Amino acid sequence: MRPVNCLPLHRRRALQVGALSGFGLDLPGLLRFEAQADQKEFESRPGPAHSVINIFLPGGIAHQDTFDPKPKSPTEYRGDLEVINTRLPGIQFSHLLPRTATILDRVTLCRAVSHVLADHDAGVHQMYTGYGPSPAIRYPSLGSVVSHEFGPRNNLPAYICVPTKPHRFAGNGYLSTAHGPFGLGSDPAEDGFAVKDLSPPKALNPGRQSRARSLLSLVNKRVDQESDVPRLKAIDSFYQQAYRMIDSPAAREAFDLSKEKATTRNAYGSGAAGMRMLLARRLVEAGVRFVSLEYGSWDGHFNIAPQLAAQVPAFDQALAALITDLDQRGLLKNTLVTVTTEFGRTPRINKSAGRDHWARVFSVLLAGAGIRRGHVHGSSDLTASGPDSGALAPRDLLTTIYHQIGIVAEKELMAPGSRPIEIVKGGRIVKELLETS
Repeated sequence: MRPVNCLPLHRRRALQVGALSGFGLDLPGLLRFEAQADQKEFESRPGPAHSVINIFLPGGIAHQDTFDPKPKSPTEYRGDLEVINTRLPGIQFSHLLPRTATILDRVTLCRAVSHVLADHDAGVHQMYTGYGPSPAIRYPSLGSVVSHEFGPRNNLPAYICVPTKPHRFAGNGYLSTAHGPFGLGSDPAEDGFAVKDLSPPKALNPGRQSRARSLLSLVNKRVDQESDVPRLKAIDSFYQQAYRMIDSPAAREAFDLSKEKATTRNAYGSGAAGMRMLLARRLVEAGVRFVSLEYGSWDGHFNIAPQLAAQVPAFDQALAALITDLDQRGLLKNTLVTVTTEFGRTPRINKSAGRDHWARVFSVLLAGAGIRRGHVHGSSDLTASGPDSGALAPRDLLTTIYHQIGIVAEKELMAPGSRPIEIVKGGRIVKELLETS
């Protein structure tokens, strides 16, 4: 983060301010102008990833019990789970992932993601923003940055969370609340699933709607005059977005899972993993730029084997169905799918038959939108204790994701106090993850 220099107000500077005051620019305005002049600007242009589906596994999934098993390590490290071969020669998965094993030739698996913050909040913050948490500033998440840079499309919000905003660090940070996520307020796996506020109340007939919009128009005129009140403008944008969705049959239909064939629904599975991923596919197909969803609870400090056995199969079925479905529809070429978590689990099984927090190495899966197919990047050591090759920091991962979306991660956005801050600081584009053109 580049600090804004606080220059002393010498006589010449006072004269500058005095001269500029005739143009309506005071000292704070001058300082903001200088900060903006020093801001690193890059134009965001659509990249290979027209949309993103971010699948987050909260709690820290055990990499050695899923994507990176170690069958040759001692029993107290490898656990009791069996391993299976995947579509890629020499690459094995846990036996709990048989379907994902068959689509590994369509994705990239990163087996050496690493950081040092083995705390849930800190780990989540890194994976959503590319930064460690700070008491001084709230950084925006990936979805909010995408919303800021590209805005909504096809009368749908740019950033949607399924079913709701999963974590406080998945929000807009220092950006306007207009770029915060749209939460559904309902889980697509539940009976009677309905998106909040998508349909007007039955008592609100067309006449009342028209009068309400007329009043809103009067308020908007006042808002336009209040250029220094960003919260008012954010509220206005929410109302406009809501009306656009309500008025658009295509936008409303994007949330309607009943439009899917029974065979498709069955392929994904009827539980939370399947229905959330199926809805995510419908949303990006309709034009949503960024969909973030969570599934499961992976903080396995106690009896981790039965916890995994209860959750992984539904995730395995849904993920394989999502990748296959996107590919068959021609959507995978411009939809980036990410499967992430805040950290991994300890190499050695603890006395409670569980695994504790471990940030030194864990696995992440990427697919689509110019990501290499059938590639394994990096490796962990014999006991999955640390990277053996190809280590990636979260900032590298996010910088690469932004690159595929069409956003330069070095670009500086203006934070409160007229502070230009890089979207991600110090990350690199990992070219080994990308298809060669």
